[in-house]
Amino acid sequence: MCGSFTVFSGKWFEGRHEADLNWGATPDSFRVRRIAAWQYSSRTARISSRMTQKRSIFEEVATAKPSTPVIVQAGIIDRNAGTARRTLRVWLIILFALVTLTLITGGLTRLTDAGLSITEWRPVTGALPPMNSDAWEMEFGKYRMTAEYRQQNRGMDLSEFKVIYWWEWGHRQLGRVIGLVWAGGMIFFWATRRIPAGWTGRLLFLGVLGGLQGGLGWWMVTSGFIGSAVDVASYRLAMHLGMAFLILAFISWFVFDLSRPAAEIMQSRRNRETGLGSYTAMLVCAVFLQILLGGLVAGIDAGRNYNDWPFMAGGLFPPEMWQIQPWWRNLFENDGTVQFMHRFWGYVIVAIGIGVWLAGRGSGHRRTRRVTAWIIAFLLAQVALGILTVISSAPWHFAIVHQVAAVVLWVAVLLALHQVRYPVSQSVREYG
Repeated sequence: MCGSFTVFSGKWFEGRHEADLNWGATPDSFRVRRIAAWQYSSRTARISSRMTQKRSIFEEVATAKPSTPVIVQAGIIDRNAGTARRTLRVWLIILFALVTLTLITGGLTRLTDAGLSITEWRPVTGALPPMNSDAWEMEFGKYRMTAEYRQQNRGMDLSEFKVIYWWEWGHRQLGRVIGLVWAGGMIFFWATRRIPAGWTGRLLFLGVLGGLQGGLGWWMVTSGFIGSAVDVASYRLAMHLGMAFLILAFISWFVFDLSRPAAEIMQSRRNRETGLGSYTAMLVCAVFLQILLGGLVAGIDAGRNYNDWPFMAGGLFPPEMWQIQPWWRNLFENDGTVQFMHRFWGYVIVAIGIGVWLAGRGSGHRRTRRVTAWIIAFLLAQVALGILTVISSAPWHFAIVHQVAAVVLWVAVLLALHQVRYPVSQSVREYG
C-alpha cells in the first residue's frame, strides 16, 4: 500500500508539472518545480521503504548514530566521591583484618591460659612491656598473687611466665593498634573532606564500639581475679567475643555498601525480596547466637570433654545435665549442658540454612542464588570442623581454624542478607 501511494504521488506531481507548463509556465519555473517534485518523491520513497522493513522488538526506534561519538565524562565531584568511597573501603578492610587477627590472638590467649597473666589495665602505659629484669620480676610477682598461679601454675619460673605474658600483651597491643588505625583514618578523612555524606556518624560509631570492646575485655579479665576463680567468667567471655563479631558485622556491612555507588544502593531497595530477606535475617541471628554459645564453650573448656559424636557419653543427652543448683547455672557452668546447646543449635542453623538455600533458588537474581548456595557450603564445612575439633579434644590448631571459619561463615550470611535487601541489577538475559 505504501509503495502504491508512492507511485501514485509521483504520477500526480508529473501531471501537475505538465499542466503548469501548458498554462504558460516559463521553462525555468518548470525546471525548479520538477526538481522539487523529484526530491519530494525520493524522500517519500525512502520513508516508505523504512516503514516496510522488519524490525526487532528490541531495536531502538532512533537508530541514527551521530557522526562524532559523544563521550560523557563524570564531573569532578563524582570522580572525587568514587575515589573517597574506594579509599574508605580499603581502610575498613584493614580494620576488619586487624579485628580478625585480634580475635585469633584472643583465642590463642584463651587456649594457652594466658588471659590472667597481666593483672592491671593500663591502656596507654601498658603499651610498653617490661624493659628490664626488675620490671619482669615485678610483673611476675603480681601474677603470683592470683588464684590461677596458686592452684594451677605453682612453681612456674620466669621464662614460662614470659610466654603467657607475651600472648596477653600481644592481644592487648593489637587492640591499641586498631584504635590508632581508626583514629588516624578518621582524622585523615575528616581533614581531607573525603567522608561521604551521611557516613561520619557510622564511622564514629565504629570507634565507640571499639572503646566499649576494650572496656568489656578488662571487665572480663577482672572476673578471673575474684575469689578463688582460675578462669574468666564464661558469660563475660561470650559477651567479649560477641562484641568482636558485632564490630566485624558493621565493618562488613559498610564495606558492602561502599562497594557500589550510593545511587545504585538506593535504587536496588525497590527490588528487595521481602520473604527471603526474613529467612536470611533469621539465619544471621541464629549464627550470632551460635557464636555466643561458642564463647561459653571456650570459657569453660567444654570442647575438651564428651569427645564422641553424634552421641554424648553414649547418649543423646549428657549425663548430669542439670546437676548444678540453681538450675540456670548449668547453662553457663556445666560443660555437658553448654556443649549440648552448642551442638543442638548447630543442627538448627543447618536446617535454617537449607531453608534459605531452597528459597534462594527461586530468586530472580543470579547473585542471590549464588550467595545462598555459598552459605550451605560454608555451613557444612563449619559443622565438619566442629565435629573434628570435638572428637580430637579441641587441640589449639583445630580450635583456631574453627574460629576463623566462623568469621568466614559470619561474613557469608551478612553478604547474603545484604544481597537480598539490595539486589545487584542485571540484564534481561541474566534472568532465569
